[in-house]
Amino acid sequence: MNHRLPTVIALLLAGLWGAALGYLHLQQQSNSGLIERVEATLVDLRSMIVGVRSPPDIVSIVAIDDRTAAAHGYPLKRETLAQLVTSIGALKPKALALDILLVDPGTEEGDAALAMAIKAAPSIIAGAATFPQSLQSVTTNAEDPFATVPEAQQLLLPQPRFAEAAPLGIVNVATDQSGVPRFIPLFSRAADRLDAAFPLRAASIALGAEPLIENHGIRLGAHRIPTDTGQRLPLTFYGPAGSISTFSAADALDGKLPADAITGKVVVIGATVTGGGDVFPTPFDPILPGVEVMSTAITHLIAGDGMVRDSRTRQADAGIATALPVLLVALVAWRRGALGFVIICLTVIAWAMLNLAAFANGYWLSAALPIAAALPPAIIFGAAELWRDRRRARHFADQSERLQRIEAPGLGEWLARDPAFLAEPVRQNASVVFIDLSGFTGLSEAVGPAMVREILSGFFELIDEEVRLLGGAITSFMGDGAMILFGLPAPAADDAARAAACAIRLADRTRLFLAGHPELRRRKIGFKLGAHCGPIVASRLGTGDRQQITATGDTVNVAQRLMEVAASRGAELAFSASLLEAAGPDAVPLQTGRLAGPFETKLRGRSGGIAIYTWRGETL
Repeated sequence: MNHRLPTVIALLLAGLWGAALGYLHLQQQSNSGLIERVEATLVDLRSMIVGVRSPPDIVSIVAIDDRTAAAHGYPLKRETLAQLVTSIGALKPKALALDILLVDPGTEEGDAALAMAIKAAPSIIAGAATFPQSLQSVTTNAEDPFATVPEAQQLLLPQPRFAEAAPLGIVNVATDQSGVPRFIPLFSRAADRLDAAFPLRAASIALGAEPLIENHGIRLGAHRIPTDTGQRLPLTFYGPAGSISTFSAADALDGKLPADAITGKVVVIGATVTGGGDVFPTPFDPILPGVEVMSTAITHLIAGDGMVRDSRTRQADAGIATALPVLLVALVAWRRGALGFVIICLTVIAWAMLNLAAFANGYWLSAALPIAAALPPAIIFGAAELWRDRRRARHFADQSERLQRIEAPGLGEWLARDPAFLAEPVRQNASVVFIDLSGFTGLSEAVGPAMVREILSGFFELIDEEVRLLGGAITSFMGDGAMILFGLPAPAADDAARAAACAIRLADRTRLFLAGHPELRRRKIGFKLGAHCGPIVASRLGTGDRQQITATGDTVNVAQRLMEVAASRGAELAFSASLLEAAGPDAVPLQTGRLAGPFETKLRGRSGGIAIYTWRGETL
């Protein structure tokens, strides 16, 4: 339960974080936010992955290019422009859109000729809007489809005679921070008027249908075009400059323009001359002419092949931004480690592929928003879990270290691998060694608890070192002695040999330990050991969290009684003959005067006798 509560809190916080970002995304009125800046970069990346597309053969561009400027000057005189419009109009285009601002008067004759030429063809002329600031605050009103359209401060309108000759379209574009056109505002609102965008006017004339305005979309005849916040049309580009069929105005003026380039199509006249200034960076071209940006938008409106980014896609973005961080946090909580990392990576890759597939099929789902929503919670929660895992690992390491101080290393490792080890008693063969200090009880009364603790700590430490060295298991420290087993966690052929070697090493180490302590030497504290082998019953004693591994049976009792035999015979160590036989001839040093026996002896509490050997080390 303690582990689940932080996870539940993390899931709730991740969901709230994602939902908050999703709400702000739904209310987004501009392209100025950090998330939108990242999104712009990711849109370019997805566009390049999807690659260049062939646009529908709907729009032709007649470009006032370097050839035209070299032959006729730049800007074109109104008379020359009138001639260009007339020559194109004669080829029967569906619509003729002049992406040229006619805000300044020309000569009377030139302006009159141009107005007449414009009026004779299904034409659209350009205007522009300026705004008091780059970031526009607007009021959201579900009942007013123009409530989110920013209000222009000033309109740059064509001369009145041109405005009377053809409908007006506003040529503004909405760019991101790097200047890439992302949207075409389909309407421009001023204090006393509402004007359609240049591409919308051209598409309306070409389709012969007036636009019907709806919330988050417009309708042109049978086509409904979804729009983003502020009645904006999302832009995606077909490729670099020239992707939309482009012809030189010089050819049109010379009568060399092919008829199939004009007849039945929307024709956009605009400047591409070097140094003209009306260029924009795009994913495919750093200097895409503005006339091609307008032509791309016209194609989107007529063909319906533009990106869908509207209220429904934004709602989908908000839903993904809420769900993805919850999912990633849940995955981090569910499984850490290599498998969990792989699952998380596969989840992120699956989302990225779905996002890219949606983009390739014309649905602009945000990529930056889910990343911003999912990354901080996943990283923070993952770091917190890693910190908690490390704390838990340190805790377990401390517990393991404490366990190793009580249990032999082999038993501790075995218990870590198999928590059920000896949950049920096991009967098996083992070798048992007992060691005990002689005369220590009287010393304890004389020197006090601090000195007793110091002496016993040193004594137990040397026992632990020797037992570890030979792979035994200290099952218990008993007062001023210890019980040691060789045969756990599983019996081995050399248990008796290692037990005999351990007993002799303990005798040598203990003798030196007692001789090196003045108080112990003065009071002539001694020691005794007993060693025996045979069947034992190994089990856990205790209940709940307090359990101890121990061994019982006659073999244990005999080993303990052999300490008394050693003391009664003036020896340091008493072996059972069965243990030395199992240990082999090289188990005990056979120097004269150290190993004696065998002797038949009686043990307290036993009716029969037992063959033993006694051993004593060299006197210091």
